Amino acid sequence: MTEVSGTVVAATWVSRRADGAVLGVRPHGAGAFFLPGGVPEEGETYAEAAAREVFEETGIVVDAGALREVARVTGPAYGRPGWAVLLVCFEGPGVGEPVAGPDEIAEVAWIGVHEHDRFADAVRTALGLGC
Repeated sequence: MTEVSGTVVAATWVSRRADGAVLGVRPHGAGAFFLPGGVPEEGETYAEAAAREVFEETGIVVDAGALREVARVTGPAYGRPGWAVLLVCFEGPGVGEPVAGPDEIAEVAWIGVHEHDRFADAVRTALGLGC
């Protein structure tokens, strides 16, 4: 078993189209896609962090009060050997069309059901659990 140096928390938003495709974001320098979201700032709830990060990364407006937690998944942290990530996954409505945020996101894409291997391992685990 690999020793874990620490755990990073990421509050994420799962947006799924009628055809089952899931919205993914790929940060600059990363080879994998992630769910829109990120690390909560001091004093933020997970839902507030997810809503803020979704807007920063995609331009989509999500109301933190309308989010519903659907899963918590722990897996390997992408690009951080020895670290784990705790994904706190939310679903809820969002307003707007996704565009890559100007600072950290290189690409946004709708990842089809048969393309989930484009997501980081922990995200694939979360999606496999139905979130």
